[in-house]
Amino acid sequence: MNLTRQFTDFFESEKAGGIILICCTVVSLVLANSAFGAGYKGLWESSVSGIPVSLLINDGLMAVFFLMIGLELERELYTGELSDWRSASLPVVAAMGGMLVPSAIYLIFNFGSIYHRGAGIPMATDIAFAVGIISLLGNKVPSTLKVFLIALAVIDDLGAVLVIAVFYSGSLSLIHLLIALAIFGFLLALNRLRVDNLFVYLTGGLALWYFIHESGIHATISGILLAFAIPFRKGAADSPSNRLLHVLHKPVAFFVLPLFALSNTGIELTRDHFGSLTEPYAFGILAGLVIGKPLGILLFTSIAHFSGISPLPRDLNWCSLTGAGFLAGIGFTMSIFITLLAFTEPHLISNAKLAILIGSAVAGIAGFSILKYGYRKC
Repeated sequence: MNLTRQFTDFFESEKAGGIILICCTVVSLVLANSAFGAGYKGLWESSVSGIPVSLLINDGLMAVFFLMIGLELERELYTGELSDWRSASLPVVAAMGGMLVPSAIYLIFNFGSIYHRGAGIPMATDIAFAVGIISLLGNKVPSTLKVFLIALAVIDDLGAVLVIAVFYSGSLSLIHLLIALAIFGFLLALNRLRVDNLFVYLTGGLALWYFIHESGIHATISGILLAFAIPFRKGAADSPSNRLLHVLHKPVAFFVLPLFALSNTGIELTRDHFGSLTEPYAFGILAGLVIGKPLGILLFTSIAHFSGISPLPRDLNWCSLTGAGFLAGIGFTMSIFITLLAFTEPHLISNAKLAILIGSAVAGIAGFSILKYGYRKC
């Protein structure tokens, strides 16, 4: 299978980004549990010009991450693996299983409790981490599997965005929402009028971010909306969408996501924290990522395959899909992001983050082991 240059560039960027994310997480955990722990935690709780650093990162910089995700999704829908239904059907169906089953498992333990808002936490797949781990296997896995995993993760991110927009928004301010929609409509009109000046769209994007933030919907949604307003022009290399995507890859991979990891994974590892893993919300997250993700992906893929909706490509087998299913259980960035929206109590957030880190680590190790030692034996 020949990979497009865009996919190769994306894969290489995410590969390096995943490795850096792992390093940042380790550094953050070490510092948080060292003599510098109080100062390290205080760094992220401080303010810049009266604006909390956490707000700048989680609402501001992460909007840039969502903008890149939106541009990637746009490309995949128009010219990539998701542009043809026959190619897209397998990762689409797999992603549906990978979202629904983990959430269902979480709700089994938490339905009707005060923790039910965490059902979206085990839904997401961290593209950078998943690609970073599968890249360590080199040519031991087929390129088809890498494309499948990335397509699945992109769809997962779209699902996570929809979940955030529907279930994790505050009380709506109709006036601000209408203004935001008017700005979005204006940007779409500029697109139709073939205005290709990126500065105009980015300026409008800042206004869109502000009014969506004020409307009560999480501001990062503005990144996705802006992505689909920026002209794609049938995937031309010099289109505003492709030019911006090329510019964003490295800043997001090497600055935005590492900063997010550093600021959100500084967890104090005490006996009480590990004891919290038996709490229903923490156990639901663990079970959702480690069991729900691979189970949902395999279950829905089996249904699609045996019903004839979407047969497996020739160079994929059930072992490779099982390995990919476990790698999809690496929630990390999106799972932590949803945690910050689902819970407000500091101890719940901290315990949920620990469950995400452990669940993601177990899923990643399992996926890597299956693909490295079991793939050829199926």
